[in-house]
Amino acid sequence: MTPPGEPGLDDDESDERQFVVPEGVSDRLDKILAGLLPEHSRARLQGWIESGHVQVDGKVVSSVRQRVMAGMKLLVREQLAPEQQAFLPEPIDFPVVAESPAWIVIAKPAGLVVHPGAGNWGGTLLNGLLHRFPELAQVARAGIVHRLDKDTSGLLMVARTETAQTALVRQLQARTVGREYVALAHGWLTEQGSVTQPIGRDPRAPIRMSVDRPIAPKPAITHFKPVRHGLLDGVRVTEVVCRLETGRTHQIRVHMASLQHALVADTIYGGRALGPATRQMLHARALRFEDPVSGESVSFESPVPPDMAAVFAAVDWDTDDGAW
Repeated sequence: MTPPGEPGLDDDESDERQFVVPEGVSDRLDKILAGLLPEHSRARLQGWIESGHVQVDGKVVSSVRQRVMAGMKLLVREQLAPEQQAFLPEPIDFPVVAESPAWIVIAKPAGLVVHPGAGNWGGTLLNGLLHRFPELAQVARAGIVHRLDKDTSGLLMVARTETAQTALVRQLQARTVGREYVALAHGWLTEQGSVTQPIGRDPRAPIRMSVDRPIAPKPAITHFKPVRHGLLDGVRVTEVVCRLETGRTHQIRVHMASLQHALVADTIYGGRALGPATRQMLHARALRFEDPVSGESVSFESPVPPDMAAVFAAVDWDTDDGAW
C-alpha cells in the first residue's frame, strides 16, 4: 500500500486523501483503509465509510465489506472526531436574561447539556454560546464558570472576559455567589435545615454521586426549607427551596435523596415520575453575584418553566399552613 506522503496520495486538500491500491493487494475496504490511515481507529474509518465519506473509483461506497483490488483509486474525506467538534459554534436556542460587557446571565432550558463531554460532543450550551457570542472563543470554556445538570432548568452566569471569569470563579470558591433553587420532593418535609455531607462518585454506579462511602468526596453544603406540601397522583410531595453554599455535581439531588426526600422524577436517585413530570423537578430560580467591573451586587430571578408549572398545578396542595 502507498503510505501517506508517497506517490499515489494527493494532499492538495487537507480533508481529502487519495490512494491507489498497490499490486498484489485485495481485501475488505475497511482493512485496506486501516493500513493506509493507521492514525485513525478501525471503528472511525468504518463510520466514515457507512456515512458516505469514502469513494472507490469515483463512486461512493457505504459497505465496509466492499472488496477492493490492486489499481483501484480510493478517496477518503477525513472527518473531525467528535471531541474535535466539541468547541465549534452551533445555533442553539437559549434565553438571555441580562448581559453586560463582563458577563451574561442565561435561563438554561431543561434538556440542554451545558458543556461537551462523552456522549454529548455537540449541541451543548457551550456550542450555542460560541455561535451567539463569538468573542467567547477567547475565554476558557467559552466563559462558563458553573453548570446545571442537563435536566435542571434555570439561571446560569457566563463570563465574557478572562478577567471576569477569574473574578466569578473566585466568588464561587469564596461561597459568596447566591444560588437558590426550587424543587418538588417526595414525602412531606416539615422542617428546614442543612445537609453538610461530602459528595463524591458512587463506588457502585459511576454515573451517580453519593454521600455513602463516596470516591474522592468534596465538601458540600445545602440549606433547604419546605414551602408547602400536597398530593400528586395520591403521593405525598413537598415544594422545597434550596440554597447552595457549594456547587458539587448533582448536589441538591444527592442531598435531598440522603434525607429520603428524592426529587420527583429523579429516577437516578430514587424519585418517581408523577403527574406530568418527565424530568427531575429542579429549577435554579435566583442568582446573585458581584459585578466584576463595578463591584456592585447584581441579582436575577427566573420563574419555573411551563413544564414544571404544569406539575405544580397538578398537585393537590394542602391549604393549611399551620404546619409550617
